[in-house]
Amino acid sequence: MTFVDEARIFVQAGNGGKGCESFVKDRGMRHKRPDGGDGGAGGDIILIAERGVQTLLDFKYRQHHKAKSGGHGSSKRKKGRGGENCVLRVPVGTVVKDADSLLIIKDLTEDQQSIVVAKGGKPGIGNADGRTPKPPEQGQERAVLLELKLIADVGLVGFPNAGKSTLISSISKVRSKVANYPFTTKQPILGFVERDEFSFIIADLPGIIEGAHEGKGLGHRFLKHAERTKILVHVIDMGGTEERDPLEDYAKICHELEEYSDLLTYKTKIIVANKMDLPGAEDNLKRFQKKYKDDIINISALNKTGLDELIDKVQKVLCQENSQEK
Repeated sequence: MTFVDEARIFVQAGNGGKGCESFVKDRGMRHKRPDGGDGGAGGDIILIAERGVQTLLDFKYRQHHKAKSGGHGSSKRKKGRGGENCVLRVPVGTVVKDADSLLIIKDLTEDQQSIVVAKGGKPGIGNADGRTPKPPEQGQERAVLLELKLIADVGLVGFPNAGKSTLISSISKVRSKVANYPFTTKQPILGFVERDEFSFIIADLPGIIEGAHEGKGLGHRFLKHAERTKILVHVIDMGGTEERDPLEDYAKICHELEEYSDLLTYKTKIIVANKMDLPGAEDNLKRFQKKYKDDIINISALNKTGLDELIDKVQKVLCQENSQEK
């Protein structure tokens, strides 16, 4: 399935139905009696977040959505039928914005959470009981921007080929594409990690490069998904493959996160030294620890060593984060 995380759509709610102006005169009545019924209300455009929906792909190719208009009223006080609502199902984590002002209308972060993005027109008023007839209102029209930000407990961040895809394949129920070229992961991938009675969702996010906060490389397509996570796991190629310096990689990653959003700057992080099975990794680790003084977990995602320690650390941090939220 193609992953699409942005879509611009145009929505048009249904118009209200016309009220009826009619008169009836029975035998024995000196004057005609007004008996025109009201019209029906126009249908709304409603967005509902559902767990089973994973992408905005449908909205990429079908951009116009219209609800039904209300039926017209008729004589004998008959009211017009209400217009059917147009219900659009989107993934949990979809941010709904006004496409013109870019103001957030609603952030749909929970399953079955909903929002009316275009209200149906009010119905016309008939002349029954001598009321003053009123014309119906038109339904609202607007352009809406849908932006999906995946919701995960843990986000894996790091330069291309740092080993994130191998790591998520080793610890979760997902199989990521793994290859020795940049941007193997071109879309976020979710994995489910389960141990005993504890479980969490982990996101393999596309690798970043310098200037990602300005849109270079995969740019914002990576960074916006990182905002949703509770903690970030920095995966560093401590083996220094491709003649990269692990210390510089880590500094550049932190810089890109800081430049993009304060939310990422202060998010809880875990540092992982990957590819510790490679020559030179131990020396690079010593240099890293001397400079940053941070706790670091040593692993080899390929050989599946150190993974239990990493999961233990993630579990401990997540439990702390969850307790603080309560």
